[in-house]
Amino acid sequence: MLLAFWPGFALADQAFYAAKSGKTDAPVLTVYSSLDEPLARPMIRGFQDANPDVAVRYEDMLTGDIYDRIVRETDGGKKTADFAFSSAMDLQVKLSNDGYAQVSNLPMSAAWPKWANWRNTAYALTFEPAVFVYHKPSFVHEQVPSSRAEFVNYLSRKGNEVYGRIGTYDIERSGVGFLFMARDQEQFGDIWSVIGAMGAAGVKLYSTSSAILERVADGRFVLGYNILGSYAADWASRYPDVGIVLPKDYTVVMSRIGLVPQAAAEPELGRRYLTFFMSREGQTIMARELQIPAVSPEVAGENTANTLQELLGAQLRPVPVSPGLMVYLDQVKRARLIAHWNEVLRAQ
Repeated sequence: MLLAFWPGFALADQAFYAAKSGKTDAPVLTVYSSLDEPLARPMIRGFQDANPDVAVRYEDMLTGDIYDRIVRETDGGKKTADFAFSSAMDLQVKLSNDGYAQVSNLPMSAAWPKWANWRNTAYALTFEPAVFVYHKPSFVHEQVPSSRAEFVNYLSRKGNEVYGRIGTYDIERSGVGFLFMARDQEQFGDIWSVIGAMGAAGVKLYSTSSAILERVADGRFVLGYNILGSYAADWASRYPDVGIVLPKDYTVVMSRIGLVPQAAAEPELGRRYLTFFMSREGQTIMARELQIPAVSPEVAGENTANTLQELLGAQLRPVPVSPGLMVYLDQVKRARLIAHWNEVLRAQ
């Protein structure tokens, strides 16, 4: 996720959903998405229940490939996807900012949270906190860290005992890990003490959430730092030894962004899909069946922004959908942050 520019792109995994009406000449909605196709099925089926006359071609690919493909197809004078859905917040905003996305004035546009809507062009459609995860049996006689200061305190006291049993994202290979680190640097003046403490405790770095959560679930790791909450919640629902903490000092929230590309073959179908994604029904499907927190102000209950905001208020720090996201696409700034990260880890 949130990968920067790739020199080429891999072939997408494609799935085709015929129109429920049975029409063989039905219009086809083409979706480029970084969400695994099996996870997306409930949303696609919900859309087709409401739009039985539309077939869907779903192309599952890496976030960098989504960006690259839309730019190449548009610049080449070709048609591209009708809807793009990606966790690469920076790349999606860059598409919008550089003229590769259309304005979509939709029924929910005015009611959508201001931080989640960039000029009615790029919409945040999910609400996913960065959390601490922990191995419950390892904390029967120990307080679980609930802030970054407590995290550092725990590692300073227990670092030798838990050496090599802490995990987080490798910010060189994980785009979402890089995003969370960049936001940490903005939100927490002493963030390098956290990185230094993890380095001293022999932190292990991974590019995926599942690699860390698997090791927390079976006890190989005692703690995971800045893990994407939607994946953590899924693991916790299946593995009772996985615990979750939303850090009380502040909790960064990222989102997956949807947009209709400027060169969409069927832009009205793209807007129809985006409208469904933003509707009460679509957001409910996402929260309940995809297990990804909904951002819509109309949707309440578990796994929603409404509930999290009622419980945590100002503790939550959503990443705004704005050109500010493109700062760390600057390769010099990226390289500088990554170099400092590696220097602090090695120094320990």
